Amino acid sequence: MIDKALLEILVCPQCKGGLEYDAKADELICRVDRLAYPIRDEIPVMLVDEARNVEE
Repeated sequence: MIDKALLEILVCPQCKGGLEYDAKADELICRVDRLAYPIRDEIPVMLVDEARNVEE
């Protein structure tokens, strides 16, 4: 589970847009760029190279 205060300040490193938390996959999703950033050991990995593409 990610801290709600942290989620409010985190943005997509590519487009600087907001992120959504997907608790089931434990990822942060950027709907604009269709990227999912993993959360490992409760730490968001905010690297575009580490993100996976999300199919809508």
